[in-house]
Amino acid sequence: MELIRRLEAGATGDCVVTIGSFDGIHLGHQALIERLLAHARRLALPAMMVSFEPLPREFLQAADPPARLTNFRERWRLLAATAIERLCLLRFDQRLRMMSGLEFMGLLSAAGARVVVVGHDFRFGRGGEASAQFCAAHAGRFGFEVDIVDPVQVETVRVSSGIIREALREGDFVTAQRLLGRPYSMRGRVRMGSQLGRSLGFPTANIAVKRRRVPLQGVFAVRVAGAAVAVGGLPGAAAGASALAAGVANLGTRPMVGGAHMLLEAHLFDCAADLYGRELEVQFVARLRDELRFDSMQAMVMQMRRDAAEARRILSA
Repeated sequence: MELIRRLEAGATGDCVVTIGSFDGIHLGHQALIERLLAHARRLALPAMMVSFEPLPREFLQAADPPARLTNFRERWRLLAATAIERLCLLRFDQRLRMMSGLEFMGLLSAAGARVVVVGHDFRFGRGGEASAQFCAAHAGRFGFEVDIVDPVQVETVRVSSGIIREALREGDFVTAQRLLGRPYSMRGRVRMGSQLGRSLGFPTANIAVKRRRVPLQGVFAVRVAGAAVAVGGLPGAAAGASALAAGVANLGTRPMVGGAHMLLEAHLFDCAADLYGRELEVQFVARLRDELRFDSMQAMVMQMRRDAAEARRILSA
């Protein structure tokens, strides 16, 4: 998948396009991608996604941004598994915010859009002035057609990033997985930490979350992909890079050590592998408790042991 940083004449060539924030790449987003790829096959043209960084709501609500389901690297990994050939990532700033809907449609036309696929609730342009229906009504003058995709429902729930954020905040991973089409996870490269966990008997793989706000916090039972565990892991799991290791993870600021930044710390059961520098995917299975401040390190270690035992019980069920 090719990464493009601008949307202008000569930057892409003829293509079919879908536009949006695509935070989470949930089942609704996947429906847009499927429709995009169907048009690409029909017209024998490349499929391109146009998205933004920061996300528009992060820019517009800078003082209180919504939680991010996926950071850029996570979105890239998910999209790279599809047949999308180009990701046009635009910087959302004041210039883009003030662009009119017709001006943005002109950019799409100049960049070679022949079909534009959008969701039913899509809005763009200055103040959100242009709806999906507005785009469809004016598309003829810009030389492309617009395909509006209906909302996706799972049972009686309309799939949206907001509903998934709410489910994660409540620890409802079943609903989150149903709407995402996969377990909710975070991924990143393991970096060197202070080694405190190791000294306490709980070595952790430390992963920076790389987002301004996370959709969940606390202590969780987790499964971890990419650890290549030689022993342990889930019952019946084959050893190797594709195996899922069982573990317990803390996602928070680590108040016992004066932490100021959000960090994901995953302790993998029965794993002796050197994980530094590896890219891991941490899948959240069950919420165990809030992140707490303890009276002593001894009290914290005792709770960590209880957390580990509970996580083992949940993951082996």
